[in-house]
Amino acid sequence: MLQQYFIELGEGYGDIYELMELMETNQHRIHRTFIFSSNIKGGQAISLAVAFQSARNSNFMPIYICREGITQTGESKPKRRLLFEEASLACGQEPIYIGLKHSTEFADTKLFYQYITGILRLNHLVPPLQ
Repeated sequence: MLQQYFIELGEGYGDIYELMELMETNQHRIHRTFIFSSNIKGGQAISLAVAFQSARNSNFMPIYICREGITQTGESKPKRRLLFEEASLACGQEPIYIGLKHSTEFADTKLFYQYITGILRLNHLVPPLQ
């Protein structure tokens, strides 16, 4: 059974560079890239994520994420978001933008990640449970 798991790298300050390095070194395994956004006071909290194909014959699909550490106010995109978009395009992926509830609306981050997984599966952005 193929399972998707979120692996949180951090909130997206220096962690974005680690995420981009993972993208570059595993370019052949990238399934999709995502920009998640949730409304907060004064703007949006941005999360950046990359889903990778399973390694070899495993049933594990990792989704690396930098959760809600980037704040966007207005139409001007923050530099870290622009860097991620450029890295995604360089890897042949157009980042998919999805609006979400903020993680603080959930009692636990596990529930938050189940919520995102459900949205991704319903929209056929990651494979269903098999």
